[in-house]
Amino acid sequence: MTDWEGPETPASTPSDAAAQPEPATTTDGPQPASYYHLTRAVLYREYLIFVRYPANAIGGIVVSLFFFALLFYGGRMVAGQALTDSIEGIIVGYFLWTLSVGAYSSISNDIASEVQWGTLERHITTPFGFAPVALLKGVAKVVRTFLTSAVVLGVMLVVTGTRLQLEPITVVTVAGLAITSVLGLGFAAGGITVLYKQIGNWLNLLQFGFIVLISAPVFDAPWTRFLPLAHGSAMLQRTMVDGVRLWEFGLGELGLLLAVAVGYLLGGYVVFHYATRRARRLGVLGDY
Repeated sequence: MTDWEGPETPASTPSDAAAQPEPATTTDGPQPASYYHLTRAVLYREYLIFVRYPANAIGGIVVSLFFFALLFYGGRMVAGQALTDSIEGIIVGYFLWTLSVGAYSSISNDIASEVQWGTLERHITTPFGFAPVALLKGVAKVVRTFLTSAVVLGVMLVVTGTRLQLEPITVVTVAGLAITSVLGLGFAAGGITVLYKQIGNWLNLLQFGFIVLISAPVFDAPWTRFLPLAHGSAMLQRTMVDGVRLWEFGLGELGLLLAVAVGYLLGGYVVFHYATRRARRLGVLGDY
C-alpha cells in the first residue's frame, strides 16, 4: 500500500516565467541632477549667504557709499560747479563700476577662496564640470550685486538731488550685457588663479582699470567700443541721462553690445578651460 502524496505541482516552464508580471519599478530613488537643480541650488546658496551674514552685505553697501561720498563732496570742494554739471554721468559711471567690480570679483575672488580653502577639487569632480558651476555662481552674485547697487544708486540720487531716467527693462538689459564682458575677464582671472595661486594684487589692480574702460572716449576713439564696458557705458549713459529706450537704439549698436559681451565671455571661458587643464596636468590643482 502506497501513501498518497496529493496532486503534483506542474513544473514552471520558461514561457510561464515570462508570463509572470515584472515587479513594479519605483521612481522614488535618486534622480540625476539637471542644470535646473544646479541653478536653483546656487541661487539658494547665495540667498542663504545674504540672509545669514547681513552685516557683510550691509558693509558692502556702506563702503560703496563711503567712496562715492569722497568722490562727490571732495570733488565739489575742488571742482565746484564743474562737478555739479556732470554729476549725472558720474552717478551712472559709478553705478556701472559697482556692478563691474561685483561681476568680476564674483568669479575671480571666489575661485581664489576655493583654492585657499582646499575645496576646489569638489567643483572639479561634479558631473557638470567646473566651468558651469563657476559661471552660475558668478551669475548668482551678479543678481545680488544688481540689488545692492540699486540701493546704492537710490541713495546717490537722494543725496545729490539728481533725477535720472530709470526704465527698468532698458537699464537691466544694457547694464547686464555690459558686465557680461567683465564676467569673461573674471573667468580668465580665475583660471590664472588656479594655475599661479597668489596673484591677488594683480586681480585687485584690474578693478581700477574698469574706471578707464567706463570713461573711454567712444565717440572720439571709435575703436574703444570693442573694449569691455566701453560701449555699454556709453549706451547706459544715453539710457539713464537722455532717456533713450532699448528699442530706440540702432541694430548696429545693440549688435555690437551683444557681440562684445559674448566675445569676451567665450574668450574668458577658453582661458579658464586651458588654465585649469594645465593645472591638472602639472598636478598643482590642489596646491596652495
